[in-house]
Amino acid sequence: MREYLLTLCITAAVTYLLTGPVRKFAIVAGAMPEIRARDVHREPTPRLGGIAMFFGLCAGLLAADHLTNLNEVFTKSNEPRALLSGAALIWLIGVLDDKFEIDALIKLGGQMIAAGVMVMQGLTILWLPIPGVGNVALTPWQGTLLTVALVVITINAVNFVDGLDGLASGMVCIAAAAFFLYAYRIWYSYGIEAAAPATLFSAILMGMCLGFLPHNMHPARIFMGDSGSMLIGLVLAAGAISITGQVDPDALALFTGSEKAAVHQTVPVYIPLLLPLTIIAVPAADLVLAIVRRTWRGQSPFAADRGHLHHRLLEIGHSHSRAVLIMYFWSALIAFGALAYSVNSASMWIVLGVVFLSAIGLVLLLLPRFTPRAPRWAEHFVPPRYRRRRAAAAAVATCPPAAPVEDESRTPVSAGVNGASAVGARSRLLDGRNAGTSR
Repeated sequence: MREYLLTLCITAAVTYLLTGPVRKFAIVAGAMPEIRARDVHREPTPRLGGIAMFFGLCAGLLAADHLTNLNEVFTKSNEPRALLSGAALIWLIGVLDDKFEIDALIKLGGQMIAAGVMVMQGLTILWLPIPGVGNVALTPWQGTLLTVALVVITINAVNFVDGLDGLASGMVCIAAAAFFLYAYRIWYSYGIEAAAPATLFSAILMGMCLGFLPHNMHPARIFMGDSGSMLIGLVLAAGAISITGQVDPDALALFTGSEKAAVHQTVPVYIPLLLPLTIIAVPAADLVLAIVRRTWRGQSPFAADRGHLHHRLLEIGHSHSRAVLIMYFWSALIAFGALAYSVNSASMWIVLGVVFLSAIGLVLLLLPRFTPRAPRWAEHFVPPRYRRRRAAAAAVATCPPAAPVEDESRTPVSAGVNGASAVGARSRLLDGRNAGTSR
C-alpha cells in the first residue's frame, strides 16, 4: 500500500507542477478557442491540460517501475507498456483536437486505433464471468471487439461529462478511488497477482486527477481539453479491462468452493465493470441520453448541444459549484454503493443506506424548486432569504410588475480571471450566449 500511495503522490505532484507551465504554453500556442453557445464559462480559457496529465502518467509508471514490489508488475505483465502506448496515441489525437478541432469521426477512429494498440500488446479481455454459467473463454475476435467497444464507450462517456469546471476530473477521481479499493481487495485479500496492474492504473489515475483538479476548480484557470478527458477515460477503461477480462474467477474458487460460486460472489462488480455503468454510471447515462436526444431530433450523435445533465442542473437553478457537487455525490453513491455490495451482498443495511442516500440526492436535486421559510418566531435568527417577508409580498400584489431589467450579475467577469488578459481587451471577446460553432 505504501508503494501505491507513493506512486499516487508522485503522479499528483508532477501533474500539479506542470499544469502551470502548460497553461502558459497553451496561451502562447493559441489553444484558447472562442466561447461557444453551449459553454458555461464567460472568458476564453486555455486548454491542453492533458499535456500535464500525460506527463504525470509517465512519471507514475516510471516511479512504479523502480519500486521493489511494483516492479513485478512490469516484469510479469506487458499491460503497463500497452497502456502507455495507447495513452500516447490518444493523447496526441487529443492535443491536435484542442489546437485545430479535428473532425469527430477522426477522433472516433483514433480511439479505436488506440484500443487496438493495447489489444496487440496483450491488454484485452480473455474471458467473461457469466452468472449461472461460470468462466466463458472468448475468441480473439470476440475479445478484441469487446475491448475496443469498452474503450470507446468509456472515453466518450468521460468526454461528454467534461462540461463544468472540475466535473470530469473529480468524477473520474471518485471512480478511480472506488476502483482502487476493489482491485486492491482482489489483489491483497485473495493473493491474485493478475489484479496488480489494475490496482496500479487506478492509483496513477487518482494522482492525475488530484494533481490537475486544483487548477480546474471553478473558476477554472485551464481546461483539460480532449487531450485530458480522452486520456483519463482510456486509463479507466484499461483498468476495467485488466481486472474484468484478465483475472480468472477460477482462482477465487479456492476460497468459495467452485468456479460458479466465485462468479456469483464477484458478480455485483464484475458485470458492471464490463460495461462501466457503476464506476462511471453518471457519464454513461449522459452519453446514452445525448445519443437518443440528438438522434430523435435528426442530428448527428456527435453534434454538440446544451442538453447534458450538468446543463440541466444549471437550468433548474443550481449554481456552478452546487451542480458539480451534486454530480460528485451521485457518482460516489453509485460507485461506492456497488463496492460495498460486492463486499457483502447479503447485508440489508447496505441497501437501506443506498436508498436513504438516494433520497437525500433527490432532495438536493429539487432544492431550487422551493425556498424554505423559517417560523415567525425564528425570523430574527435566520438570513433574510428565509423570512416570510409578508410586507414585500403585499406590495407585489398591489403594484404591477416592473419592466424586466437585465440581470447585471450575469454579466461576464472582468478580464484576467481565466487568463483573458493574455489575449487582448475584453471588448473583443465574444459573449457565450451569442457565439456559435459548427461543432
